[in-house]
Order: sequence, then structure tokens, then C-alpha cells
Amino acid sequence: VFFVGLLSFLWSFVFVLVAVAFFTLLERKGLSYFQTRKGPNKVGVMGLLQPIADAVKLFLKELVFPSLSNKMWFLLAPFVSLSVALVMWVLTPFINSISYIEYGILLFLCISSLNVYGLMMAGWTSNSKYALLGSMRGVAQTISYEISMSVILLLCFFLMGSYMFDEFLIERFSFWKLMPVMMLMFLVSVMAETNRAPFDFAEGESELVSGFNVEYGGGPFALIFLGEYANIMFMGMMVSIVWCGGFSVFIFSSKVKFVMEILMFSFVFVWARATLPRFRYDLLMSLTWKSFLPLSLVFLMVVMMMKLLLLWSI
Repeated sequence: VFFVGLLSFLWSFVFVLVAVAFFTLLERKGLSYFQTRKGPNKVGVMGLLQPIADAVKLFLKELVFPSLSNKMWFLLAPFVSLSVALVMWVLTPFINSISYIEYGILLFLCISSLNVYGLMMAGWTSNSKYALLGSMRGVAQTISYEISMSVILLLCFFLMGSYMFDEFLIERFSFWKLMPVMMLMFLVSVMAETNRAPFDFAEGESELVSGFNVEYGGGPFALIFLGEYANIMFMGMMVSIVWCGGFSVFIFSSKVKFVMEILMFSFVFVWARATLPRFRYDLLMSLTWKSFLPLSLVFLMVVMMMKLLLLWSI
């Protein structure tokens, strides 16, 4: 049983990496059509083989280390980022998954909080001012928005009465109908959590060249962005499960709808990148500490009081 479970995890990682590779193509094609141009269309039919060509090109490049970098940790940082992103996918509510554990949401919060280590390692070990500034920005915003994201998630789990992800598939309740404002806040928090536009201060091309990854190229650069896009797709799946009810295991059309929802919520990240300008950093931090966190805490307190009153009335 252990080896079957391990094999299923490995297969899921392979499929996630393939999905991530083609999601990068979707982003490039989407951004190009937003800007009235074609995008990648030369490699294969309509550019469908472009991700494979990019992967071959990047991983065949020579590894170049900055002369002042801490070489071992510099090379380890991209593996940490990708590993944390892939480990989160073991929480997906499918067969041979550990999502059946009683406190799955707490495991998710513990694993997602490790994202900052890869980011900080990449910036610090590069021994570059631009990389260090980018990583410090990214760590600050990730930790800040993780708090509001966690409170909003706990609000949904309190209403559900369980800390298991599979409970959402059993009940299949659409929380977005009950709390549309909370869902919008969760989407914005997830964008900031993954350091995506308009909150991409970890990169900040206009002022930090390329931010935390400025010294990376070739294979390590590809690993960093595989981890980033794996996080984006996982968060799209989280929004679908928690806010839209996920899917029914026994209905094929429900599974198709679930996949389409993941693609739709993942495409929101691309849409935001194409249309929204970058926030000011002070406004970004004020948004979570002065708006999202107080409002989500008030919602949480109201829900807890209502549940206590309901228990006392029984």
C-alpha cells in the first residue's frame, strides 16, 4: 500500500509539472492576445511545443554562479521552492491522498508558510543588493497576506464544521454565494501570497532589474518558475474546492467543471498581470493590515458567536 501511494504521488508530480509547463504557454498566449499580437506560434502546431523547447533550452544551458554567491545554498534555493510547491499537491482530494487526515487545513497552512524560505534563500545567497531587496519585499508581503488568507480559510472551515478538505467534496456547498466579499479578499490575498501582478514586488523589474532571481539563469531559473506556477495552479484548485464546492467523485461532468474552474481561476492571475499596474508597496501592506485582516477577523468572530448561540439553543 505504501509503494502504491508513493507511486501515485510521483505520477501526480509528473502530471503537475506537465500542466505547469503548458500553463506557461497559456499565459504567454493570453498576454499576447491582450496586447493584440500572436505570441508563441512557431514551434509545433500553433506553438504547442514551445514549453518543451523552452525546457530543453534552459536545462541545457551552462550553470553560471555569481563570484560572491554562496554556491551550495544558491543552487539549493530553486529546489526548495519547487519541492514546497509540489508537496502541497499531496493535499488534493483524490484517491491515495493524505487529504483524508483530520486536520488537513493546518497541514496546508504549515506547508504554504515554507514558501518564504526558498524566496529568502535565493535573494540572500545571491549576494546581490537587488536580489536581497526583492526577497525581503517578497517575504514581508507573503507573511502579511498569509495571515489574512489563513483567517478567511478558517472562517470557511468553521462554517463547514471540519478541517478536512474532503468535507467540501461531500457537502459541495458554494461559499461564494454566502460570502462573495470574502471570496474576493481571498483571491487578492492569494495573488499577493504567490507574488503575482499587481503585487509582484519580489521581482519589480522597473526598480530591481529582476528582483530575487536576478542572478539565476538556465535550469535553476526554470525550477523557480515551475514552483511559482505550480503554486498558482494549486491556489486555483483551492478556490474551486473551498468556494465553489469542488466536484463529485461519481459524476464525470462535475470533474470536467472542476478542471474548467481551476483553469478559470488560474487565468485570473494572467488577466490581472495583463490589465493592472503594480501597486505602491505601502498601499499593498496597508491593504492587508488595515482592511483585510480586521474585516476577516470580524467575520470570524460573528460566525463563532452564531455557532455558539446555535449550540446553546440546542
